[in-house]
Amino acid sequence: MASFVIEGGHKLHGEIVPQGAKNEVLEVICATLLTDEEVTISNIPNILDVNNLIQLLRDMGVKVEKKSMDTYAFRADAINFDYLESDEFLSRCSRLRGSVMLVGPLVARFGHAMIAKPGGDKIGRRRLDTHFLGIQKLGATFQYDSQKNIFRISAEHLKGTYMLLDEASVTGTANILMTAVLAEGKTTIYNAACEPYIQQLCRMLNRMGAHIEGIASNLLTIEGVKSLKGCTHRVLPDMIEVGSFIGMAAMTGSEITIKNVASQSLGIIPDSFRRLGICLEQRGDDIFIPQQEHYEIESFIDGSIMTIADAPWPGLTPDLLSVMLVVATQAKGSVLIHQKMFESRLFFVDKLIDMGAQIILCDPHRAVVIGHDRTFRLRGGNMTSPDIRAGIALLIAALDAEGISRIHNIEQIDRGYQYIEQRLSALGARITRIE
Repeated sequence: MASFVIEGGHKLHGEIVPQGAKNEVLEVICATLLTDEEVTISNIPNILDVNNLIQLLRDMGVKVEKKSMDTYAFRADAINFDYLESDEFLSRCSRLRGSVMLVGPLVARFGHAMIAKPGGDKIGRRRLDTHFLGIQKLGATFQYDSQKNIFRISAEHLKGTYMLLDEASVTGTANILMTAVLAEGKTTIYNAACEPYIQQLCRMLNRMGAHIEGIASNLLTIEGVKSLKGCTHRVLPDMIEVGSFIGMAAMTGSEITIKNVASQSLGIIPDSFRRLGICLEQRGDDIFIPQQEHYEIESFIDGSIMTIADAPWPGLTPDLLSVMLVVATQAKGSVLIHQKMFESRLFFVDKLIDMGAQIILCDPHRAVVIGHDRTFRLRGGNMTSPDIRAGIALLIAALDAEGISRIHNIEQIDRGYQYIEQRLSALGARITRIE
């Protein structure tokens, strides 16, 4: 198990470029299974989850060519169906959350799929009902083997239909979309997720020959086609990395420029950080964060305590609440962080409390942070990363803390952030990886 050793208290300075968006990449790589022609995808981040999915496709029989550091070509013209029935395939799917999005393309193009119940972050229960109910409405049948935790899906004929999703699931919407594009007739998806990741997937599918309307809304209309062709696609910058770097600059009182952020796809992320008192400047497609010794949390118009909560897009992504919670510990004022969508993502706050943060964990979904206003710094600590987003939040805390911190189980962080220690070291951070 690898660890980071961080010497806190050093200012950061310089420019940093966000990696490609992990959540988008997992979707569009799965979509390459929808055609036997070549699909080229660029701005792919070199992170564990993505690399594992690419290798999984190789083992499935997909021809994968690495054309440059961040560009891959995929051709799914000879799938090994024996491998898809193997224990090795099922075991690997169980360890990779994004593997569930293989179901839609496999069922749409080949009429059947088998997949193990996916794993991933331990951030609470993330059910698959939305995925499966939507694909069932298109004509697929599901069987679940509770002994082996295996789903078997088959469909002789997929036919478009109207559906109202029970929740605006991002991966559920992606899976249903990838099934519907090859279904006969018209499919209407209401209460669809409309995150930039889904918008990007829709645009890519349309370039492949799909007919999808309503992109960027929660009402998608798909006219099925008989087959799809190849295309080229470039992945957006990762908005979670952008938000993480904003929080990192504020927490350490540093001056940082985040380059090429695709600002039109950030939604309310910049304004959410401004509510914590953080100054941001938009400079073209870059974000400049000036050095701030103090930042003050806003209150609501009636003077009541600020609440920052996650919500489906265009609300605030839940992936940044851990970062915002850490940043608030050194702000002036108080804030209620309300994590509505996952019930275990706030359980890392006990580590921040051990470091000296003033936080009241009200329940699994809510925490009140009383900011220090830099009257004293957090203390370095010995911590274990429970998931990707808590891991980066703990890293941000350690960068500002007094003394030495150690973060174990950093494989969790590696799943979402590429070369993070090298990139932060280039900005002046003192961070070392210990294997």
